[in-house]
Amino acid sequence: MPTTARRLLLSCGALLALALPAPAMAACSGADAAPSDPSAVAATLCLLNEQRAAQHLGALTQSAPLGRAADGYAQAMVDQRFFDHVSPGGSTMLQRIEDAGWVAAPGAWTVGENIAWGSGTLGTPASIVDSWMHSAGHRANILNGSFAEIGIGIAKGAPRGGVGGVAGTYVTDFGSRGEASSAAAPKKAVARCATKASARVRAHVALRHVGVKRCVRR
Repeated sequence: MPTTARRLLLSCGALLALALPAPAMAACSGADAAPSDPSAVAATLCLLNEQRAAQHLGALTQSAPLGRAADGYAQAMVDQRFFDHVSPGGSTMLQRIEDAGWVAAPGAWTVGENIAWGSGTLGTPASIVDSWMHSAGHRANILNGSFAEIGIGIAKGAPRGGVGGVAGTYVTDFGSRGEASSAAAPKKAVARCATKASARVRAHVALRHVGVKRCVRR
């Protein structure tokens, strides 16, 4: 992949959905902020909810546990120089959100994850969200009507060396928890999920898609 002053890489965990044209981005405060700006997280949430509202979907609310998982993982990708849904140490999104305290009770739940990094003008919240909306898998997560909660992590820097300009690495963890099961849970809970994965690279954008569908914790 050619080295450029501005670059953007994306990856997602999503459920398949029909891709529709993305509505134009309206004004969200901080939409063009640098990734290191404290307003970037709120701007990213605003932009995502703007897209959902255009499709008559409910707004995502910030979850502290999902936020901890997303924030820690964004920083880990920058510190350890990797870009994937599975860390070099083997941690997965499911493990990260459980470790952060999000999945606490038996029952059905649905999760997904989008990750991206960009530098220069491609590293702003507006650019990242616009790029997600033009990728079917990422868009499917954003417009998944079953998702109600989100955690957003943005770390200053890129998950690889040799990147010019100010860069930012983004993680958005989506989730929805169903009602707890009426049956007594065993001492050791087990999460069972359907998954699938695909990968492709084109031009200056690399995409990875690994889907995590509905899970049941027993």
